[in-house]
Amino acid sequence: MVNSVGLISYVSGGIAFALLGIALLTVWRGRLGPLLLIAVAVTVVWCLVLAINASIATVPAILLFLIELARDAFWLIFLISLILSRNESAFASRLRLSVHGLWIALLLIGSGTMLFGSGDAVGAVFVFGFFVMALSGLVVTEQVYRNTVVAERWSVKFLCLALAGLFAFDLIFYAKGIMYRGLDHELWNARGFIHALIAPLIALSASRSAKWSAGLFVSRQIAFYTTSLFGAGLYLLAMSAGGYYVRIRGGDWGTVAQATVVFGGMLLLLVILFSGQIRARIRVFLNKHFFRYKYDYREEWLRLTRLLSSDVSDMPLRDRAIMSVANPVESPGGALWLASDGGTFDLLSRWNMQVPGAVAESLDGDLAVFLSERSWVIDIGEYRKDPGLYGNLKIPQWLDTMNDAWLVVPLIRDDVLSGFIVLAQPRAPQTLTWEDLDLLKTVGRQVAGYLEQDRAARMLAEASQFQAFNRFTAFIMHDLKNLIAQQSLVVKNAARHKHNPEFIDDAISTVDNSVRRMSRLLEQLRQGEAPELTRRLRVEETCEEVATQCTPRSPDVDVTIDEAGMEIEASRDGLVSVLGHVVRNGQDAAGPNGRVGIRICRRDDNAVIEVMDNGPGMNEQFIRERLFQPFESTKGSKGMGIGAYQAREFVSALGGRVEVESTVGRGTVFRLVFPLVDSLGHEVMQKTGAV
Repeated sequence: MVNSVGLISYVSGGIAFALLGIALLTVWRGRLGPLLLIAVAVTVVWCLVLAINASIATVPAILLFLIELARDAFWLIFLISLILSRNESAFASRLRLSVHGLWIALLLIGSGTMLFGSGDAVGAVFVFGFFVMALSGLVVTEQVYRNTVVAERWSVKFLCLALAGLFAFDLIFYAKGIMYRGLDHELWNARGFIHALIAPLIALSASRSAKWSAGLFVSRQIAFYTTSLFGAGLYLLAMSAGGYYVRIRGGDWGTVAQATVVFGGMLLLLVILFSGQIRARIRVFLNKHFFRYKYDYREEWLRLTRLLSSDVSDMPLRDRAIMSVANPVESPGGALWLASDGGTFDLLSRWNMQVPGAVAESLDGDLAVFLSERSWVIDIGEYRKDPGLYGNLKIPQWLDTMNDAWLVVPLIRDDVLSGFIVLAQPRAPQTLTWEDLDLLKTVGRQVAGYLEQDRAARMLAEASQFQAFNRFTAFIMHDLKNLIAQQSLVVKNAARHKHNPEFIDDAISTVDNSVRRMSRLLEQLRQGEAPELTRRLRVEETCEEVATQCTPRSPDVDVTIDEAGMEIEASRDGLVSVLGHVVRNGQDAAGPNGRVGIRICRRDDNAVIEVMDNGPGMNEQFIRERLFQPFESTKGSKGMGIGAYQAREFVSALGGRVEVESTVGRGTVFRLVFPLVDSLGHEVMQKTGAV
């Protein structure tokens, strides 16, 4: 009897793949290699055989088995060839042999069963075998897509969609056959239409890429998860089969027993998947048997950099340094020793490892000397079995008594031993190779660099704190020097003017001002360099106060007011101190017979205070390179060289700026520019008052 639906279905699929094959032989000749053409040709034959089976004659079961096997096998071989085309290694050979072995074994088992077995046995082998082939096809298709670089995925995505759909349909088809112990004829007839639908997708991918294999690589991570997924699928299938057997054989307890067996099996699977030891054993197995190089160095480098440079983790850098060395060799913990100023390597960090006490190792000890001279990774177990392998090395007693100690990894920076890390025994037993040792030594050098950078950053932060303290102290000393100068001037003139009431009044005012300023300095010393509360100040009043304070010195200070009534926000004591420094510097430069003046004017929304003198002036290079540098002075040993720097810092903190104009032999104009209070607002602000 003719199966018209099946006939139309498989003829449609055969025509679609035949057209695809013609395109590969003509338009895209040689573009994708012979394996795709072979897979397409086998698919055409597969459609032809099944079309014949649906129409004029019943095809023998063994022929259906063989053509089904050939179709799956050649598509798998083509997909795997894409992965292996740029990885001709031991992994390539083993994986290729595994694929060949899979379908050859299925061929032998299936053929033998069909020739000598019963009908139920033939059906069981047929259904279960091709369920495994479909599952394998899904896994390999996923691996092709995920291991294609992002820039090349656009050319393979339709191929992967097509073949993933093909294998997914077969997986559902055969899984249903396993569950119901028989194939669904409706789904069987639909397979031809499925092939007709996926052929255009494969053709679209063929038109996009000249060579699909150009951007493919093999990822160890994907290989690990793919292997785990494949194994989990087989495990669940076995558990389902076992549960079904228990159900049909268990009588009244069948359903209960089936549920218990399936749940227990799934629980055991979860325990296995979340076991670090089992995962480590799988990684060791994959690296040992399927990859030429044990490590994916790109992934290792990215992981190391990400772990060491992470700024979001709550884990200290020293703990992350231990993890960086331990992770590649599946060690669950370790301890870190770093060189100290006391001539020892001190234990500074532990991660998942117990160490007997706060042990320290001498810089001149056998262990340190050996690590420094040889830069070897010491295997404690190997040392205990054959100490002669390590020359005259004698490991310290504290290390020998650590039962879980496994490796000692040196941290070398600039060919100098900066520390070492002791790793705990690995999760899975493994034999170290040259590749393990080279990776550990390289990671150790990288970790040493990061730890040294962290130490330098700590020292820099400490130096910055001392620098801030020293700068604050310098400001205090500078103010004290000026106060002492004022007091000295009063004492110097006291003998000559002590009977002058005006001098007595000026002297008392000077002493009162000095006491008030010294009290403020003492308060700052107790509280540290804290911000001062600013207030509205009238510019001309402050300038006149400074001129009065500086009057006892020669020459006198003249104040010129071009615009009165301007107000700024500033600390009164700070402004008086800074402006006083500038005026006294002008007096020192002009000399007793010179001229010094203060001029107050307005520029746009700024109040400008100009301090002018007719001293010797400064050249442009000095103004540009030295004037505002701390501890640079034109007064020799008499000056501290921070007055101009202090003035600039104070004015900048208030939103202003300092300008200097000077001509050698003619004098200097020191200009302080402050924003007017109307442009700042009327609220009281907190500003840093450097005085």
